[in-house]
Amino acid sequence: MSTEKNRVLDEQALGRAVARIGYEIIERNHGAEELVLIGVRTRGVFLARRIAERIGQVEGMQVPVGELDITPFRDDRTGDAAADDFSKILFPVKGRRVVLVDDVLHTGRTVRAAIDALMARGRPQCIQLAALVDRGHRELPIRPDFVGKNLPTSNEETVQVHLRECDGEDYVAICQND
Repeated sequence: MSTEKNRVLDEQALGRAVARIGYEIIERNHGAEELVLIGVRTRGVFLARRIAERIGQVEGMQVPVGELDITPFRDDRTGDAAADDFSKILFPVKGRRVVLVDDVLHTGRTVRAAIDALMARGRPQCIQLAALVDRGHRELPIRPDFVGKNLPTSNEETVQVHLRECDGEDYVAICQND
């Protein structure tokens, strides 16, 4: 259980962070050609869709978005999780510039699993990482290419991202573990 301490991004600030990530992706990739966004389930998918929409508005083209289920690739999985992969990637990743999108970057283990899951589907030209929030405390040498908000936290805190698509409203909060 956790108790909300502080809301660090409201709806408007979250929207600005998503827009900024979209613009930075365009700049780094010199446009949107061969670009695909793949969101890590669950909130990363909604963020990827929002970023793709922003990129589409600027570039005048639709950027494909996929859903990645990392469950079968997690290093802490139990049982036969490999049988349950609910990813929805309806386009080839081979040769594409892939931007993995997640809500919170913490230890890096989710990203490691996401890279493994992605590489099992083909070899992209490159993989970039976008995170709405980077809270630190890395256990693996993983660094995001695009960050909406750097948010240093203690190990006794968590970061909760709420999105209207699954939570009814948009905000990011720091919570204290009880």
